[in-house]
Amino acid sequence: MGLARPVRGIFASAMPNPLLDDRGLDFVLHDVLDAGSLARLPHFADHGRETFDAWIDLCRRFARDVLYPAYRPLDVDPPVLRDGSVHVHPALREIWPRMAELGVISASRPFEAGGQQIPATVALAANLYLMAGNCAAYGYAGLTSGAAHLVEAFGSRALRERWLAPMHEGRFAGTMALTEPQAGSSLADVRTRATPSGDHFLLTGSKIFISGGDQDLTENVVHMVLARVDGAPPGTKGVSLFLVPKLRPAEGGGLEPNDVRVPGLIHKIGWRGLPSVILALGEAGDCRGWLLGEPGRGLAHMFQMMNEARIMVGGNGVATASVAYLESLAYARERPQGRPLRDRDPRSSQVPIIEHADVRRMLLRQKAIVEGGLALVLQAARQADLAAHAVRPEERRRAQLLLDLLTPVAKTFPAERGFESNALAVQVHGGYGYSSEYLPEAWLRDQKLNSIHEGTTGVQGLDLLGRKVMAEGGAALAILGEEIEAACARADRAGVDRAWTSGLRGAAADVGALTLELAGRGAGGDPEAMLLHSSDYLDLFSTVVVAWLWMLQGAVALEGLASGRSGADMLQGKLSAAGYWLRFELPRIGPLVAACRDGEDSHARVRPEWF
Repeated sequence: MGLARPVRGIFASAMPNPLLDDRGLDFVLHDVLDAGSLARLPHFADHGRETFDAWIDLCRRFARDVLYPAYRPLDVDPPVLRDGSVHVHPALREIWPRMAELGVISASRPFEAGGQQIPATVALAANLYLMAGNCAAYGYAGLTSGAAHLVEAFGSRALRERWLAPMHEGRFAGTMALTEPQAGSSLADVRTRATPSGDHFLLTGSKIFISGGDQDLTENVVHMVLARVDGAPPGTKGVSLFLVPKLRPAEGGGLEPNDVRVPGLIHKIGWRGLPSVILALGEAGDCRGWLLGEPGRGLAHMFQMMNEARIMVGGNGVATASVAYLESLAYARERPQGRPLRDRDPRSSQVPIIEHADVRRMLLRQKAIVEGGLALVLQAARQADLAAHAVRPEERRRAQLLLDLLTPVAKTFPAERGFESNALAVQVHGGYGYSSEYLPEAWLRDQKLNSIHEGTTGVQGLDLLGRKVMAEGGAALAILGEEIEAACARADRAGVDRAWTSGLRGAAADVGALTLELAGRGAGGDPEAMLLHSSDYLDLFSTVVVAWLWMLQGAVALEGLASGRSGADMLQGKLSAAGYWLRFELPRIGPLVAACRDGEDSHARVRPEWF
């Protein structure tokens, strides 16, 4: 491929960045979440821990050997629009077929759909390495996988037979073409039109911010498009979902242009190897699309897949924070600067900056965010596996409720706190971190997108408080409470500091009481008062959820130390991060709880002209 390794600077470790902590991932995946037990479900019976670990190892090696070396070149030399077509970095022409051949696109799909039927939990664990190695390069596969899943779920037999195989094989790529210039996140305001025309529809309209919407890697690009059938009612109930290819089947065989044009590129600050385009549909009146699912249920169909997409975004947040954390850790171990406070002799040798307490403070906060987020996204993926494939209906229902509750948290926490973690990675590098000679600044740029796409943080807060926490009369919240209490009881038995468990139990009780109060305001006819602090609610709720997952990790770490298992240094690190989160971060929810409860309304009262 002829690619130079990314520049890491004069004080970088001689060892390449591992992207993720292998032992830490294994600990969460197997010791905490018992992912191997998924193989006992009939749907995954052809697998076991050996196949799970083998798949993760394949993706790990591909990420480290192929994707990571291409990160810097793709960031420096982004796609260009030339003669109406998008041209990507040449390195992707080697990367893409190898990634498709590896099976990344279809790993978690059923055997009958051409997949490997690997649990979503294991697929995500493997994908985290790919995301950390090169989020933009992985993005082509993630988008294609999501689009193919929609075809699999809602396409007619003819559509599945025509489009699924080439998408899973990587000959065709896929995208989600939802957003429009005037609508943004408000998909109820989609204006793209679809006019019936025989066995297809003719579409006219425009889309914006379409990741991977055009490129010169694959034979074709297949768009999942939201549009309104002529005569459809306004609002969300009038939106339908269509399959719209860049090239459509020609009558004489082969493919022909489908009146899908790219008038412009979005020049992004991050994810620069993955083009974001403007799409013009039907300017010549001949853009053909095929209906997926039922008319008027486009958003409902899309949102059946939204858990998958939002957990993938959360995974990107974890991966982007992880690769930067490990880079700053390697830098801190190698970079000599200053002396211990007790050493006043200027002739003594300088020490690595990791010897300074404030640097360890920054590293520990990064570790707590990264590994707390890792447990969060893998727990969400595990609930997705159980919701779809658990044997008993009540197990599937319970998992689905918990998954719905965790999804806005799994999407948002790794993005928002991950950005803080990425900023700390820059800070650990000091002046070097504020230069393009080192990679943390690029990962900081990448991370910001994760709080924007697939529903902004504000949208996630409205979804969590407005819909999810009181689903089925608060059943989902009750299930989370049971999980938190089970983790606290296990931690008590393991011998954790009782201040940890009492703090988490108290915080969970505060969240439960606050939620009932806010729900009461909504039931009383004042939804604006209920949702006034929805973003703050999401923040405090996320902090408590991650505290639950750190409690679990702390309990399992203590059990491991008591049994004499190997990796005592890793287990002690887990306890340090758990203690940090439970004793330092968790108490910070107090002012947020008070603001939500009191209805502090400064941002609601301020008028536009006052700014």
